Amino acid sequence: MFYDKIMRKQTHKNKKSHSHLPSQNLGGGHHPKEVAAETMGGRRGSRTQRKHFKQSRENVWKRQKTDSSAEPHNPSSDNLAWQPFATQNPSFDEYYKEQGIVSPEEWDAFIEMLRKPLPAAFRINSTSQFCVDIRSQLENDFMKSLQAEAIEGGDLEPIKPLPWYPDNFAWQSNFSRMQIRKNQNLERFHEFLKLETEIGNISRQEAVSMVPPLFLDVHPDQFVLDMCAAPGSKTFQLLEIIHHSAKGGSLPDGMVLANDLDVQRCNLLIHQTKRMCTANLIVTNHEGQHFPGCRSHKNISNGSEITNKLEQSSTQLLFDRVLCDVPCSGDGTLRKAPDIWCKWNVGMGNGVHCLQIQIAMRGLSLLKVGGRMVYSTCSMNPVENEAVIAEILRRCGGSVELVDVSDELPQLIRRPGLTKWKVRDKGVWLASYKDVRKFHGNGIVPSMFPSGKIYVDLTDNNRKSENGEIVNSEDGAQPDDPVCSTYKLEEEVSDLPLERCMRIMPHDQNTGAFFIAVLHKVSHLPAIRDKSVGSQGNLSTRNDELYEKLSDQVTAEINGLEGNSADGTDEKISEIASEADEKISEVASESEEKISEVTPEADEKILVVALKADLVDGGPDAVAPETNSSEAAQASADKKIDSAKVGEKRKLQIQGKWRGVDPVIFFKDEAIINSIKSFYGIDESFPFSGHVVTRNNETNHVKRIYYVSKSVKDVLELNFRVGQQLKLTSVGLKMFERQSSREGSSAPCSFRISSEGLPVILPYVTKQILYASPTDFKHLLQYKTIKFADFVDAEFGQNVANLMLGCCVIVLRGGKSLSDHTQADTSTIAIGCWKGRASLSVMVTAIDCQELLERFSARIETEKGTLAQENRGELDGKQDISGENGTSMEEHNVEAEKIHYMNATE
Repeated sequence: MFYDKIMRKQTHKNKKSHSHLPSQNLGGGHHPKEVAAETMGGRRGSRTQRKHFKQSRENVWKRQKTDSSAEPHNPSSDNLAWQPFATQNPSFDEYYKEQGIVSPEEWDAFIEMLRKPLPAAFRINSTSQFCVDIRSQLENDFMKSLQAEAIEGGDLEPIKPLPWYPDNFAWQSNFSRMQIRKNQNLERFHEFLKLETEIGNISRQEAVSMVPPLFLDVHPDQFVLDMCAAPGSKTFQLLEIIHHSAKGGSLPDGMVLANDLDVQRCNLLIHQTKRMCTANLIVTNHEGQHFPGCRSHKNISNGSEITNKLEQSSTQLLFDRVLCDVPCSGDGTLRKAPDIWCKWNVGMGNGVHCLQIQIAMRGLSLLKVGGRMVYSTCSMNPVENEAVIAEILRRCGGSVELVDVSDELPQLIRRPGLTKWKVRDKGVWLASYKDVRKFHGNGIVPSMFPSGKIYVDLTDNNRKSENGEIVNSEDGAQPDDPVCSTYKLEEEVSDLPLERCMRIMPHDQNTGAFFIAVLHKVSHLPAIRDKSVGSQGNLSTRNDELYEKLSDQVTAEINGLEGNSADGTDEKISEIASEADEKISEVASESEEKISEVTPEADEKILVVALKADLVDGGPDAVAPETNSSEAAQASADKKIDSAKVGEKRKLQIQGKWRGVDPVIFFKDEAIINSIKSFYGIDESFPFSGHVVTRNNETNHVKRIYYVSKSVKDVLELNFRVGQQLKLTSVGLKMFERQSSREGSSAPCSFRISSEGLPVILPYVTKQILYASPTDFKHLLQYKTIKFADFVDAEFGQNVANLMLGCCVIVLRGGKSLSDHTQADTSTIAIGCWKGRASLSVMVTAIDCQELLERFSARIETEKGTLAQENRGELDGKQDISGENGTSMEEHNVEAEKIHYMNATE
């Protein structure tokens, strides 16, 4: 079998994971899924090296042998065998028992499940042309063969589809890693998972991580933002949804914009989503709470009403769906990361609460009215979950509502959100914010509590804030907030419908823990609503004063903090600037129709303030845009490139204001474009103009040409109009690549079609394309290079010899249709090849060849079995009618031809 051969080949390889970078403990407020912002922050121009993908996370379920000897007081120190990681933490138990996330009766079952390794889960790529074959292999092969294995404690099914995931495209295995490697059948299954994952037919993903995209209700024509996307499993899932729902053979009208704050993790995200082969993806590198709005401040008030609406829709980047999977403490991942047990503390959740609110509010400001946002964490802490949602609802008033989705995915067991909880700080339980000053809690804000109320001590009017710190302006007392002067301890209960949130607990369906809330934006955010404003002039004056006031506030607070040498100053500065940026963004986005002439001036003022504190996204190297003209931005980039240091091997790449980032340029070299179109006979209906981009300023040295969908094209054009505010790390689908070999330079067209782009352009190729019989197609996959005279089909060999020198496309001819030029669809199997002077060579990786060969052989076997059954049925029917000798010679010949065709593929 194919997997047995590959398994033997990989026995001597160093098994290193390329699926993720090493996660780091949150501690001071970092997500286990997210590298610390202080180390990279998306602000450096360093390139990700191959070594970064080799730093895989250690198997923390298996402690190193040397650990036991390093602990002299450990009673098991004399045992050199591996020891399991400690899976208990008294502080954890005390905290969650008090919060009541599960009933006392089920606490033991809950904690016992948390101490067990997490079952492996994976998802079949529903857009893969082999998705049905893979699902059939799981159902008919592995389910039966693995069930027959004697596994300790094997009362569970070995593998099974997740009942709540559509079409049985998500599966869960109940084996541990050690069990998977225990015997041949399990090892074959493990190799199957690794190989199909590398090819892109399968994505290995935690089961609960698959849930948030399903509740987004994504459609193929929608713009989707994934705010904290790395490592990319949810982004991949979102791309699957928009492609799977689109019409066959065409690109969807929507797109996915995946963002992450760290440049290395952005490269990991690109590595993951590259397997999707999509032209509808943009990857950006920004802090989620500072994600640019890309507002084009042009005056559009002179046109008609319809024209104005169309113009407004193209002057700001807004999204139909937003996935806000925020950084969190990650204690819901204890089953797959048991090292969190010994590191867990209450400060991990408290430390990211404000950041989570900032990211979520920014997501809502980027969401269209009528759109849906899903907020999610892999944490069980109500301070990171319900408290954040409650604060969002309070800030947004009635403009955002919490959606009840209890009738969706009915087979997914979930629990309602909490309506009451407490906050713990420095060993003290705080029932409401009025207890904060009593116990001198630091870093505790009113939004952490169920009511969000602010309590003021009327006997002390000289304090600047309740806890001695600068209070976030949006957390300050509002006119309608009740004020209380008593310190009577009483537990708060939220009056918001937080029970509509969802909590997924580990012991309900043998998964990790997760929190999900679905939000619907019913109207514009209320940040700038003012009923007293009666004219555009008054509104402009009011907003101008607001901008200046915010600027002065940020400057004063930053100056005050800079004089303080206490730890955490940088974090406070960042928080202040984040809040100011959020207010500014909301003002600009909501009032653009009425005060478009005020916004550029206000933005410039705020930019000056932020630059003084070095808080602009992009760091000290970022250059502030001085104009919204794409031509001016490009001229500025060219000027900086020309002034690069002399003698360097590679000039410093500049993308607008982003230094050290490859530019994104619409490719307009008509000579190259026309040569490609002529060589491959690309049909005029294929949208070429304006849909190809490069990452190199020098068109004479372009190595790769990328294709973008119309939706991505529109975003790129908007980004150019606003001075390239987006820091783009990846865009589009690699369609053509320059052939650098000696033969490639002498070919009529020096650009070959890439394997990733072939499925998109295949229906439009009319030249340099041939249809091979199953026998010759199989031989190409097996031998990689075949001389023209050695093809079984002599006519096919002659047709190959008649092709022009260079890249060509070989399509597998269907068994029932022996004619050429059949319409290509999602089931069409085609490969790129290079036609040399005497032979034809495949231009596909070895692993892809092996996969195609395996799938091709399996499909032929299925067709043979089906054909044999049909033949027997037809012959039996004819014998009933015509008697024993009722079959004519002509019918015998037809059956013989079918049998000969099938045997030729073996």
